[in-house]
Formats: sequence, structure tokens, C-alpha cells
Amino acid sequence: MRHLEELAGLRDELQRRRKEVLGRAAAERATRKQREHERAAFARAVGTVTPLAAHGRIEPVASPVAPQPRQRERDEQQALRESMSDGLDGDSLLETDEALSFRRPHVGPDVVRKLRRGHWAIQSELDLHGLNRDDARARLANFIREAQRRGLRCVRVVHGKGHGSPGKAPVLKGRVQRWLTQRQEVAAFTQARAADGGAGAVVVLLAAGASAGGT
Repeated sequence: MRHLEELAGLRDELQRRRKEVLGRAAAERATRKQREHERAAFARAVGTVTPLAAHGRIEPVASPVAPQPRQRERDEQQALRESMSDGLDGDSLLETDEALSFRRPHVGPDVVRKLRRGHWAIQSELDLHGLNRDDARARLANFIREAQRRGLRCVRVVHGKGHGSPGKAPVLKGRVQRWLTQRQEVAAFTQARAADGGAGAVVVLLAAGASAGGT
């Protein structure tokens, strides 16, 4: 009797497993049928598709490294050098108490006097000590241009008294004054007061709202 019960249990287990296998097979057939239906629907929607030839494909290439604007920088520096020569129109300078001063034609002499007396607060400074002519010229041009862009009105440029130069002559002093007269941002300049550097510096008044020039 017990043997018959075991056989019946085994038969039931086999039937259960068979149903599971049949069920999985039916599910797989349904999935394949659904996929075939979707592919057919897609083909009807897009029509005939012709694969591209392998040799006609455009392969992506890595973007080249962006070139550095070295040539542009060299061109700008060359333009700065050319815009500020060592030549000078002597009529544009004024002798004021042994201090060489400068003002634009539309700037009155009282402006130079106020500048020498410290009427405007010095807002920025450039020190040209130790620089050669070309470096000093480029540094000065950039300084004046940036100061005007920032809306500054009064700046100081230290060129030195020439104590360390051959013959003890102030090499940069005359050049700085010449260069400044060629910058349209400069309204006037004069030798600094003793407290601000004396003969070793100039105080520069920048034109209000002037556009950068000489570049």
C-alpha cells in the first residue's frame, strides 16, 4: 500500500514538472512571436534599408588640441612697440619748475598743477626698475591700457633716477615720458612729488571714459 502511494506521488511530481516545462516553452514561443511581430511592424514603417558599405563610414577622430594664441600675442606686442616709439614732438611737452610735464591741448594748465599737488589720489602703480627698454615699453602700455579699462584716473609710474645706469643717467625716464605722450588714454602727467618718488617717478592722469588707443 505504501508502495502505491509513493508511485502516485512520483507521478504527480512528474506531471507538475511537465506542466512547468510546457509552460516555459509556451512563454518563449509567445515572446519570439511578439518580437517577430515588432520587427515586421518596424520594417513596414521604415521601408527597405540598405546598409552602408564599411569603407564609406566616417570614423570619429579625436579633436586636435586647440592652438595657443602665440602668434596673436606676438602681434599684439609688436603693435605695442610700434605704437610707442622713442621719437617725441618737443612742442607737446611743457617745462614746469624743472619738472617735465605734459598735457593734452584740451587740458588746462591748472590740471597739471593739481596733479603735481596730489589733488587726485594715486590708485595704482607700475615699477619699471630693472627692465630693459622693450620690456618696459610693453609693460607700460599694458599697464596704462588696463588702468583705463578699470576706470582708474590717477596712477604712478616709477622709472628710477638712473643711479644704477652707466653714467648715472636716467635711461628710462625720458623714454617713459615719450611713450606716455603717445597713449591716447593719458590726459596729462608730471614728475611726482618728493613723497611720491620725486624725479624717479611720474604721476599720470588718465582721461575719463576715453577709449583705449595706440594698440
